[in-house]
Amino acid sequence: MSSFWQLRRGVLACAALALLAAVWSVERISLVPPGLSHRALEMATASTQVVVDTPRSGLLLNLREDRYLESLTDRAVVLGNVMTIGRVRASIARRAGIPTEALQVSPPLTRKQPRGLAEVGNDRHVSDVLKLNDQYRLNVQANPTVPVLYIYAQTPTAESAEALANGAVDAMRGYLAALAQSTDTPDTDRIHLVQVGRARGEVINAGIDVQAALLAFVITLAASWATLVLLARVRVRWRTAAASETAAGR
Repeated sequence: MSSFWQLRRGVLACAALALLAAVWSVERISLVPPGLSHRALEMATASTQVVVDTPRSGLLLNLREDRYLESLTDRAVVLGNVMTIGRVRASIARRAGIPTEALQVSPPLTRKQPRGLAEVGNDRHVSDVLKLNDQYRLNVQANPTVPVLYIYAQTPTAESAEALANGAVDAMRGYLAALAQSTDTPDTDRIHLVQVGRARGEVINAGIDVQAALLAFVITLAASWATLVLLARVRVRWRTAAASETAAGR
């Protein structure tokens, strides 16, 4: 009977430990003060494209002029890097409704620009692996042959991903308008951004919370039960060895 109760207590202890692991996998457990905060395990993305041109749509009229096309392409790369500047980055974050310090922007890299601008919030840390999904990231890529920017947003929710991608375009338009006004740039010479469709966000790993909790529960339960069985067998062997030594001593 005692062995039965010991086995039962062991099963309950393993189940409790597995349940704790399942909760910990989807919630942050705080002891002081006591409470739970949800982990952002879901990952959502949104993307959009932006054509860099002039108000006269010169790109369409001068498509065969290599110099004109190359000039606009270079401007597109510069604009992609401008998104990492503190002022523009703050505007993007404000339009997306997120803290500026939470936003990471990866600028476009080309042969002429092999490295991105070093800005606060773009530095990488080893601890970023632990919070991969719980971040707001903006990746900007430039087409090397035509003046087109590809903007990819990654956030915990579809709504915030959509707002971040669209906010990046709106913030750049606001920045260009303010810059042109401050420098008295004629309307015919101003940079014009044509967004090819507004971004639409979507979750790419729906149901990950349930999957993570279930996986953590099963693995922890199996590991704790195997450990319990192993310790029980070792204990029995010790008792058997001790009994044998006692009998031999007599």
